[in-house]
Formats: sequence, C-alpha cells, structure tokens
Amino acid sequence: MDNNNRIRFVTTGGTIDKIYFDANSEFTVGDSLIAQILAEGNVNIDYEITPLMRKDSLELTDEDRQSIFDAIDSSPDKRFIVTHGTDTMTKTAEKLASLTEKTVVLTGAITPARFRTTDAAFNLGMAVAAVQSQPPGVYIAMSGQIFAAGSVKKNLKEQRFESL
Repeated sequence: MDNNNRIRFVTTGGTIDKIYFDANSEFTVGDSLIAQILAEGNVNIDYEITPLMRKDSLELTDEDRQSIFDAIDSSPDKRFIVTHGTDTMTKTAEKLASLTEKTVVLTGAITPARFRTTDAAFNLGMAVAAVQSQPPGVYIAMSGQIFAAGSVKKNLKEQRFESL
C-alpha cells in the first residue's frame, strides 16, 4: 500500500455519528457511517477507517486529544480525515497543528448523518477533496469552506463555521 496516497479516516464520534432515541429523547454516539457515505457517493479512493472513540466533542478530554494526536503522529500515512463533534473541533485542530508533515482535515456535521437532511455527506466530500489538495497542515472542512487550524470559529447562533 502507498501510504502517501491512502487516506486514513479517524473517527472520534460527534453529531455526525449520533443516533436519536425517541424513547428518552436523547442522542447517543453510534457506529460511524463513513464507509456507507463513501459507498453511496461512489467514492473510489484508497482509504482505511480507524475508529478511535465514540464521544460527543463536549466530553473529549485533553487525554483524548492527545490520543488523536498520537494516532496520527505514529501512523505512516500522510493524509488524515478526523470526524469530530463540532463544539470542540477547533480546540482539537489547534492541538494537532504541530503535525506539519501530514495533511489533516477535521470535519463533522451540525445534524446527524442518519437524518434525511444533514450536512454530513457534503462536509465529508469537502474533507476528501481538501485532504487531497491542501499542502501539509491542519484544516477544518465545514460550511462549504476549508479553514486553517486556528483561523476558524463555530457560530452557534447561525450553526455554521466562519473565519475569525
């Protein structure tokens, strides 16, 4: 396998993987739908999926961010897409910013991928394009844009990402 061309998806949970339970009106993080989204999009790339954790991003700790960093840093792969919850995505991107020899793109969704109306597939497509076209560095692909780590914020009122 060519580690320079393969894309490694690292799943951490977040809204993109949430499941709605009507009985108790709560969300929980389920299995990732990344492989299904890629198959439905007829995506033909060399990729592997590494499920790292299944957490809401508000539950991520500094130790979890270090685990994400270590998984990417220790891998021979050069291109990574990290699926992540949107609430603390920018914080994780900043933690990963020192990974200057690899191209890392964080993405997620404002609404779960399991919902009929979701931004998940669009954001994932943006991330796949970004990880193949951007130079080494850390980026966030959300809201139809690619942002460098440290230059973006989530606008809670508008439910979108925007430049600082």
